Amino acid sequence: MEEKGFNAALLFLGYLSVSSVDADTLSAPLNVTVEFKGVNSALVKWEILDGDPVIGFAITQQKKDMRMFRFIQELNTTTRSCALWDLEEDSEYILHVQSISMSGTSPPSDTVTFRTPKESDKLASTSPDDVTMQEVDQAAQLRAGELIIIVVVLVMWAGVIALFCRQYDIIKDNEPNNNKDKAKNSSECSTPEHPTGGLLRSKV
Repeated sequence: MEEKGFNAALLFLGYLSVSSVDADTLSAPLNVTVEFKGVNSALVKWEILDGDPVIGFAITQQKKDMRMFRFIQELNTTTRSCALWDLEEDSEYILHVQSISMSGTSPPSDTVTFRTPKESDKLASTSPDDVTMQEVDQAAQLRAGELIIIVVVLVMWAGVIALFCRQYDIIKDNEPNNNKDKAKNSSECSTPEHPTGGLLRSKV
């Protein structure tokens, strides 16, 4: 009964559309699909025939229990998609799309019926393969970070070793000069030798 009421509304809208524009000049949108973005949002996509002078779109969205009706219209756009928001979890909706031209609107597209997922179904729909790929990506990112840290540490160690070797070479080169200075200083400070030898005796 509810679907009949919705179809009657569609027929009325279609009648108004046909009266405002010639059906031969503007065709109804084709291949209307709904892609879920979550339990409370979705994305509607459609196509139009080449050459149709489309300048906008109109979407009629209705919950199947007839408790909510939404009309979305946008002009001066060439987009072929529209976001749906504030959808109720695990609920069935009916919608159709119309193209808008300068002279009026097209007939409505084929009616599309869809049901929003449950939160539990959304979580369960994440396949093990998706989880595995996420884990692999995270592991790859961790490995890349570890490799960067290892490379930085190795470069730092190489710099320290190079600096140590340079300082060691400088110290080693200065050692002969230091030895010569020490020998010279020791010879200058030693007791002078008496040329005649022997000890000086004092007279008593």
